[in-house]
Amino acid sequence: MPDESRVTTPSTSHRTLTARALARRWPTVLALALTGALIASGSGADGSEDAVTGYAETLPLLPLLYVVINQAGSPRVTWPVLGAGVVALFAVQAQDAVSPGGVLLAVAMAVLLWGTVRGAPHGRTVLGMQAAGAVVFGTLAVSGLVVDPDIGRYAVAAGWFFHGVWDFAHVRLERLRGIVAPSFAEWCAVVDAVVGLELLFLS
Repeated sequence: MPDESRVTTPSTSHRTLTARALARRWPTVLALALTGALIASGSGADGSEDAVTGYAETLPLLPLLYVVINQAGSPRVTWPVLGAGVVALFAVQAQDAVSPGGVLLAVAMAVLLWGTVRGAPHGRTVLGMQAAGAVVFGTLAVSGLVVDPDIGRYAVAAGWFFHGVWDFAHVRLERLRGIVAPSFAEWCAVVDAVVGLELLFLS
């Protein structure tokens, strides 16, 4: 007589496959849960001038993380660097002496200069790509702070959305793969894209 406890029905098999797929895509699930909670609570990108300013000041942190992790030479430091970066961002935002975005951009430039002088673990081409990313996203962040708020919102939205594309490139492109932890790149890609789209369409 067959053991009924071991009988697998199509529905249980489907649930098992779904659970495994979600487990593999946990960074995406986590990112959607985080951004969904922010939107539901009203703490997301509501399109107000203060919200746009906050996202503009945070935007330079995104390329800075890649610059630092690239120079560290190991994807294992990715999540710790993110934690340290968030703590540093909050600390800088707590004071009024200097612009948080300016501090982040200055740190990124200092790390890039260090890589230029001392050498880069992934080569000068990749270092140059990270430098280009820092310049592009930093420019969009600054633009969001200095131009008319209605126009600035689009610049900041573009910065967040296209940084999501940049994250995805670090998952798919051979030259960029392995610089950061794949789980981080996937998580960050979803968060960045959702924030960008929210700034653009849900304001």
